[in-house]
Amino acid sequence: MSNIAIRVENLGKRYRRGADAPYHRFSELLQRIPSAAIGAARGVFQPNNKSGAIATADRSNEFWALKDVSFDVQEGEVLGVIGRNGAGKSTLLKILSRITEPTTGRFGVRGRLASLLEVGTGFHPELTGRENIYLSGTILGMSRAEIKRHFDEIVVFAEIEEALDTPVKRYSSGMYVRLGFAIAAHLQPEILIVDEVLAVGDAAFQKKCLGKMGDIARTGQTVIFVSHLLPTIRQLTNRCLLLERGRLVFCGNTSQAIDRYVEGSQQASVDTNHRNSEFAIYRRDDQCGFEVRITSVGIRKVGGDQTAITPVLEFGEDFEFVCEIESQIETKARLGFSIARSDGSQVTLVWSQDANFELSLCAGRQTVSCRVKGLPLAPGKYLSQIGIADTAIGRTYDVLVDYPLLDIHWHAIQDGSLHYPNRSWGGIQWSDVEWSIQEAMRCDQDADCTESSC
Repeated sequence: MSNIAIRVENLGKRYRRGADAPYHRFSELLQRIPSAAIGAARGVFQPNNKSGAIATADRSNEFWALKDVSFDVQEGEVLGVIGRNGAGKSTLLKILSRITEPTTGRFGVRGRLASLLEVGTGFHPELTGRENIYLSGTILGMSRAEIKRHFDEIVVFAEIEEALDTPVKRYSSGMYVRLGFAIAAHLQPEILIVDEVLAVGDAAFQKKCLGKMGDIARTGQTVIFVSHLLPTIRQLTNRCLLLERGRLVFCGNTSQAIDRYVEGSQQASVDTNHRNSEFAIYRRDDQCGFEVRITSVGIRKVGGDQTAITPVLEFGEDFEFVCEIESQIETKARLGFSIARSDGSQVTLVWSQDANFELSLCAGRQTVSCRVKGLPLAPGKYLSQIGIADTAIGRTYDVLVDYPLLDIHWHAIQDGSLHYPNRSWGGIQWSDVEWSIQEAMRCDQDADCTESSC
């Protein structure tokens, strides 16, 4: 591990669905101490060996959150990790952060490691922001003088000056994230691990965090970054891991990893026919309510079979975005969806509020549709972020991320109306335009003219 900051070998993590740890009275545990001590002395007591218990357990309730994952991270490298919900990204980071132990395999970390995984992770709720800064620095192995040297930078970056001496249990989720990231970024760990937790912050703070991560990368610190923001992954990382159902399916160039991720999402969309059974892999539950849920999403051709849902359209073809919503309450809501290229760059955004259309939801299931006319999307596969929120207070009810929405094909290539079908000139391909050319005025050399008039 001469130049290796993190090495992971055959890492696996197994869980059991619906299985709670057995309950024992304290007196029963005390009674077992002598026999456990004797067993340990005989070399029989093996706390990490669970094979006996597993042999008698119902294996049908077991699942592997991670399975046989191996990779290295070089010192100073910024490594991206992508994958749909449930792919094992957070489990991997929790193991590397030593929050949970692996079931199989091993890993090694060289250097001081700081992680920002979940809102409030590592904070003591009864301590103030000031006290938690010193506590976090101490956990990282820093001296009080080192923490004091970076203290002002942390407070200013986190924008919590007025709440510095308030217990963090009274902080909002955004304040938690700002303080957590500021501590992790400014206390200069050799290795920084950041999960999708930054999605909780506002847009301005997200931009500031990403700028800081870019600065960290340029200073030679090692970073592992998990995000659904594919353009950010592409911008910050050169190498990326792609996880699917707990397995590492690709490790290499970031652009290639993103392409494989998008192709997998498109295939999953076709296989599941856009139904709610597999929506969990696209749903982002953080900071979302549960009273209103998106249960089905699809694209319907205008003038075609009104029951047929398909992601495949011809270039410039009108379509209807169809969304089925199940609500437990009566509320006023707004619905929106973005259209983004396979690399994650957004092409356009459609919000119901922009058309002065408010969704009046009642308890039960209802279908909302939006007709899109003549959007000249260039051929290719497109992802979408779909969200529904309360109109009055802006509370988010449900969000789908990286949902495979559209697959645009060229039409009439033979008649010459469209050319170069394989070019990648952006997401919009305007064809309804008029070109003209005028002959430039020429100076007659025999006429009496001056240079300035020519």
